Amino acid sequence: MAALRLRDRDAIITKEGLIFRVFGNSHPSDAYICDVEYASSNIFKSANPKAYRNGEQGVFYKFYEDEGAKFVGAYYPHHLVFHEMLQSDVVGVKQSNVDESRKPNEKLQEIMGKKPHDELMKALHVVLNFTAEHSGLSTRNFGVFGSLLHDFYHPQFSDLDFTIYGKEELAKLRETLQETFKDKRAVLKNEFENQKLVEGKPWRFKNFSAKEFVLHQQRKLIYAVFNNRKSRRIFKTEFEPVKDWKEIFNEYDSRAKIFQKGWVKMIARITDDNDAPFIPSVYGIEPLLIMDGLNGAEEAVRIVSYMEEFRLHAFKDEKVYVEGNLEEVTSPKGNFHQITLTYCPRYYEQALKVVS
Repeated sequence: MAALRLRDRDAIITKEGLIFRVFGNSHPSDAYICDVEYASSNIFKSANPKAYRNGEQGVFYKFYEDEGAKFVGAYYPHHLVFHEMLQSDVVGVKQSNVDESRKPNEKLQEIMGKKPHDELMKALHVVLNFTAEHSGLSTRNFGVFGSLLHDFYHPQFSDLDFTIYGKEELAKLRETLQETFKDKRAVLKNEFENQKLVEGKPWRFKNFSAKEFVLHQQRKLIYAVFNNRKSRRIFKTEFEPVKDWKEIFNEYDSRAKIFQKGWVKMIARITDDNDAPFIPSVYGIEPLLIMDGLNGAEEAVRIVSYMEEFRLHAFKDEKVYVEGNLEEVTSPKGNFHQITLTYCPRYYEQALKVVS
């Protein structure tokens, strides 16, 4: 049987009723490394009022933070994949366990081929057509993820979650939104145009303030809001960058090993931001000042972030403060050091931010 071809943000559904999101584009030959996003009510129920989803496929609950990984580890350990580079198990799905796959670009074309029948679908058509027209892109350069992909969105409460495929296409989109956000009459506004979004809300990061978060999100130019006066509702709109097929390179190498070296705090200059928009976000760096760290920190050549908070966070030639796990990567091709931002016990101590 031919190998199933999937990429970041594509979805995998298993026979148990678990819905996984393919995570990144580097995977073992027989499996996909994933996040587990939803579970059928037949196998999981959540007390979190935000978790409930109801659609054509029945009732599902969304996992938050690390509860999905814990659930899979406890009840469905066959959906753990041994990561040879890390020498540990991670959440994933073997190709033989894939019951169904869903692709955001295919789902969007299905949606666009139908007459919109509720206010969310009408808003989706308006936003996508406006964006495509003003950027010169095709609707085929986009997809949908989250509840829209799985047909359990709520017309009155769900957001507009799009994927945008390709580096050049993303550049056109960001340029278009930058100009759009300057026009006070435009249908789309920058979601992070002021601090009100985080005022009064709990903030858990220790070395990265809510104010700094808003300022960084503001300039990413992938987060918008659509104010639909007819429905008297504001639709949060996100454009999630995903690589085009021709841009994807699988970095998974079973001969390579990644070793944890310890915690590091550093000031560095960004030397390469080519893969900053994607997951993982990769930033080439030149270390400038080691504020706290072990031997090898001064040799770090890149930051690798698996956290969406730090995607598109810095651009070439900017100076950044970074705090996270120092790792050494060894392989037949050579050895190097990197700083990795990921799910870990010190999650909320991690930081990546531009400094003057």
